[in-house]
Amino acid sequence: MKKAIYPGSFDPITTGHVDMIQRASKQFDQVTVLVTESLEKNYLFSAPERMELIQQSVIGFGNVTVATFQGLTINYVKSVGAQVILRGLRAVVDFEYEMTMASMNRKLNPEIETLLLFSSPEAYFISSRAVKEVAKYGGELEGLVPPHVVQPLLKKLNATTAK
Repeated sequence: MKKAIYPGSFDPITTGHVDMIQRASKQFDQVTVLVTESLEKNYLFSAPERMELIQQSVIGFGNVTVATFQGLTINYVKSVGAQVILRGLRAVVDFEYEMTMASMNRKLNPEIETLLLFSSPEAYFISSRAVKEVAKYGGELEGLVPPHVVQPLLKKLNATTAK
């Protein structure tokens, strides 16, 4: 059974993420969307909130699960018997970072491959950071995030700006 892990912060999940998950689900027997936690990042949504938004986004993808992990992704991948770390490339600027991470993961465990999947042309410009900025300033979110993400995103942003 070919298992792939798609790690990321997903803060929040975007339509670009959903596109990647859907495409990966056609290539692998099982795909786990791994909500990662880094002590170096300040998240808008908690890990359980991010997991819930992702779970709602992948309803109907029978071979996709959602999990969370704090630590080295490569350790999680090994612990669940997966063979592939799936990463997305939006633009050239992502390449250097992803190449460095793939090389480090290969050094830590040469049996696990990193697969870089290009974003679909209609989603290459979408990032969680950009989505939060659009939402913060009242821009249109249709097509940037799944519909069920809009209200929680606006609510979170309003709560953080009210502080």
